[in-house]
Parts: sequence; structure tokens; C-alpha cells
Amino acid sequence: MIRKIIHIDEEKCNGCGACANACHEGAIEMVNGKAKLMRENFCDGFGDCLPSCPTGAITFEEREAPEYDEKAVKQAQEEKKMKEQMHHQGCPGSRFMTLDKPEVEKTPVFTGKPVSRLNQWPCQIKLLPKQAPFYEGAKLLIAADCTAYAYANMHEDFMKGKITLIGCPKLDMVDYTEKLTEIIRNNDIKSVTLVRMEVPCCGGLQRAAENALRNSGKFIPWQVVTISRDGRILD
Repeated sequence: MIRKIIHIDEEKCNGCGACANACHEGAIEMVNGKAKLMRENFCDGFGDCLPSCPTGAITFEEREAPEYDEKAVKQAQEEKKMKEQMHHQGCPGSRFMTLDKPEVEKTPVFTGKPVSRLNQWPCQIKLLPKQAPFYEGAKLLIAADCTAYAYANMHEDFMKGKITLIGCPKLDMVDYTEKLTEIIRNNDIKSVTLVRMEVPCCGGLQRAAENALRNSGKFIPWQVVTISRDGRILD
């Protein structure tokens, strides 16, 4: 059908993105630094984008174009809204929660099968919140990633009854000191156990934990356990 629709002069476009923000229907997108009409059936021809353009790159024209699809626009707007909500709330996999275990898993009942002793989610230091209900009155286990693979009985000997924080400063390329300081300072932490590997790079995790305890201003019982590469406790 012949109808009124916008035209974007890419030569005049300075790539500011104002028109894309002004287009509530989502017809305009930025491509390689230039505004482009990506969905002709999303353009209602009212020109909300025109006043926002500082260079006069947008005009009206009468030409063959698909009919304005209001239903498709509304669907796209709902999908965008959901994505924005997910972005503000964070990745679903990083939303914190306390893992309530059946009573049989909290007691040393022999079932012939190993039982997970992870008491909260997430467990990666980078993903963990600085404050959460599961920290209150908690015993913290700060463990290097590799310890759970090197030491066979990690869950029963170290994770049981604790809130587990795992990380690898070498792989994450980050100093955990600030994050750990906030966790210890802002929550009622009862004790800290650090389990590290014998390799030198694990020293970064130990230093971060020690600095965090010092910076928190609290006097909390703590210990360091070192695991050998063949799975033995060294100290």
C-alpha cells in the first residue's frame, strides 16, 4: 500500500541515537553508527522521531510500504519490557536463595548416596550478593574452585553447615577483597574457613580473605586449610 512513512538520510545522520530512543514502536535501530528504519510495518507515520533529530536527517515520504502492524508492535513492546525487567533483576541463575534441604539431608543418616551440602545459591563470589538472609549467623566457607575436585569429601568435611563462597582469582582476574569485606562487615558472620590449593595462585584468595577480615573491623574465628594437588590436607 502507498502510505506516509519516514525516510532517514544516512549522510546527514550523526549517529546520536535520539530518533531510536524517540521511536516508541521500535521501528528504528542503530546500525554501524547510523539510524536505520529496520521495520517498516512498525512505523506508524506520525513522526515522533522527527523533532528529536538534531541534523534534520529524518523526513516524511509517500511510498509503497507494508501496513502499520499495531499488534506486532505491542507484542514487541511487551517483549522489550520483559527483557528490561530481567536486566534490572539480573540473570535468573544469579538470583540468591536459601536451599532448604529435607530433614534427612541435614542429619548423618547413611543412605549409600552422597548428599549435597550446598546451602545457598549462587556460590560464586562474583555472583553472590553483599547482603542476604542466608549470611545471618553463618559460618563462611571460602574455597578455591579446584578444591572440590581435588578433595573427595569436600561436602561433608567442609561445606556441611556452612555458606559456601567459591572463586579463583587467577581465572576471574579480580581481587575479592572488597566484596568479601562487605559480606563480612554487613552480616552476622560467626566464623570463616578458607580452603585453598597448594598452588601459588591460590595465595590471592587467601590474601583477599585475610584483608577482608582485617578491613571489616571484626574479630571472627578463622582458619586456613591447604589441599594438595593429589587431594590430601596439608595443614
